[in-house]
Amino acid sequence: MPRPILATIHTAALVHNLTRVRAAAPDARVWAIVKANAYGHGIERVFDGLRSADGFALLDLAEAQRLRALDWRGPILLLEGCFDARDLELCSRLGLWHAVHCNEQIDMLAAHKTQLPHRVFLKMNSGMNRLGFTPERYRAAWTRLNALPQVEEISLMTHFSDADGPKGIAAQLKAFDSVTHDLPGERTLSNSAGALRHGDLLAERSDWIRPGIAVYGSAPDFPEHSAAEWGLQPTMTLASRIIGVQNLVAGDTVGYGSSFTAQGPLHIGVVACGYADGYPRHCTTGTPVLVNGVRTRMVGRVSMDMLTVDLTPVPDAGMGSEVTLWGQSSKGTVLPIDEIAQAAGTVGYELMCALAQRVPVVVG
Repeated sequence: MPRPILATIHTAALVHNLTRVRAAAPDARVWAIVKANAYGHGIERVFDGLRSADGFALLDLAEAQRLRALDWRGPILLLEGCFDARDLELCSRLGLWHAVHCNEQIDMLAAHKTQLPHRVFLKMNSGMNRLGFTPERYRAAWTRLNALPQVEEISLMTHFSDADGPKGIAAQLKAFDSVTHDLPGERTLSNSAGALRHGDLLAERSDWIRPGIAVYGSAPDFPEHSAAEWGLQPTMTLASRIIGVQNLVAGDTVGYGSSFTAQGPLHIGVVACGYADGYPRHCTTGTPVLVNGVRTRMVGRVSMDMLTVDLTPVPDAGMGSEVTLWGQSSKGTVLPIDEIAQAAGTVGYELMCALAQRVPVVVG
């Protein structure tokens, strides 16, 4: 039989989460963000769960082609725009909308020969200082775009750096509003945290929202709020089984570096999952794990292909017992991916995107 590790993508949870985020901004249309191969879930695997979205947003032309191959005929937005002038021809052919965040991209459009004018999203750098025109340069960029016959419609966008924390969105929203208040065009401002935490403030400014991580069942502001507190369900489960057991006595150590020492008799299980599967190596003793749906802890270091768990809370566990590394167990118990990410000093996004190619994936 194959090695007993499996990732499951939950279509019903995708449907639920998209509905939940839409309820936070009921008057806005929703971009489902599927960049990074749908946050590691696989575009083809999530498509049925997200097909009720009003549009899809991503980065890569190849991913846009995959969506069109799935017979998606609605809007697709390139969040970073075009990287080369030749990309504009494919945008025309595939009917893609694209961000414009620098003068070089406006220059590309001005030189582009096309029969089909483009729908563009002019991005403001309102304080995140990644991509976009500063507020002082934004209207000049809008004026340039508006004069181009290659441009059909200009929408306005920005991205919040602190929607998930105490700094909030007030300063960036003020910068955006001060420049755009009298400009025509649809607005798209809200990421997951913006939609869930600041929906009332953004309601009149949100023609489109751009939920990413919330759609995939992770809280955008963990640990202040859990996914369950936001009404979100896990969309990816990583599960395996116990492939070995060891009975320890006081003083016995576990794994490389002997980083864990048993203080007394201890029954441990060896799990077929390691960092080569995408499980974070930085997780240490105490990281939560479910065995037969019961919460217990990992002990020792994560190896390439294995990790070890304390079976004390699950006395009936043994060879073949189900282990849930994150997601939902067959018993219905949920282990939020955010908790594993916190134990590894990272965020749920990274764990989703880092799922290794060798792990079999099914849609459930």
